[in-house]
Amino acid sequence: MKGVWAGRILSGFAVLFLATDFTIKLMVIPAVAESFVRLGIPAQLPVTIGVLELTCVVIYLIPATAVLGAILLTGYLGGAMMLHVRIGDPLFSHILFPSYIGIMLWGGLWFREPRLRALIPLRSTSGA
Repeated sequence: MKGVWAGRILSGFAVLFLATDFTIKLMVIPAVAESFVRLGIPAQLPVTIGVLELTCVVIYLIPATAVLGAILLTGYLGGAMMLHVRIGDPLFSHILFPSYIGIMLWGGLWFREPRLRALIPLRSTSGA
């Protein structure tokens, strides 16, 4: 039961960040459009991307489709990483931040979902 709670907490942190992220995109804030342009994305796309992100988060939150949601969000976060790499943003604060969220998404799911633990077991390296 501790593992399930650890998974819920990890997933909760990731979803909380993503919810903040898509909410900001859906609010049509000029500064968001400006940051999109800086990343090389047309200024009219934040709402569209926010809706796509929201959809992926909802899919992740439904237990029956959580793995699909994690896969979709992994692609989304990978795209975000690439945008930051392309413009030369700082490594730990911008480029790797989406990977931190992805680790929380998958880690949370791993703790919550026994089938995923069976598919991806952690093994001892003792060499026995």
